[in-house]
Amino acid sequence: MSYEAKLKELGVTLPDPPKPVANYVPVVRVGDLLFLSGVLPSRDGQLVMTGKFGQNLSIEQGMEASRIAVLNGLSIIQREAGSLDRVKRIVKMVGHIASAQGFTDQPQVLNGASDLLVSLFGEAGRHARVAVGAAELPRQAPVEIELIVQLLS
Repeated sequence: MSYEAKLKELGVTLPDPPKPVANYVPVVRVGDLLFLSGVLPSRDGQLVMTGKFGQNLSIEQGMEASRIAVLNGLSIIQREAGSLDRVKRIVKMVGHIASAQGFTDQPQVLNGASDLLVSLFGEAGRHARVAVGAAELPRQAPVEIELIVQLLS
């Protein structure tokens, strides 16, 4: 089954790729690798939530925020590659998690994104990962996700 068909089977519709909010490009291709800039949990240019974990956001809200952010990342990949079917492997994800002092459950927050990638891509969606706490993120976003993706040659 193609990844595009699997996306539909999962009942997921990708949003339009988010536009950069500063002087950068959303993705850089080097050979068969795509390096995505940080992606926020936004819809139509607006963050779906703001705040910090351990202060005013729950882990469940964080999982949803990271899922939305990775969907935005997938839309960037789809636009750059022409189709998600060109994805060979999700290589690495870095998740920056806005964290109040003492919050240490960053990996659980990022599972919302990881779980979606594995559901969609199967073994090719299993990735190396870093989940790191951040004092502040752009626009008071709760999460920001970076991806490295390998495309089929």
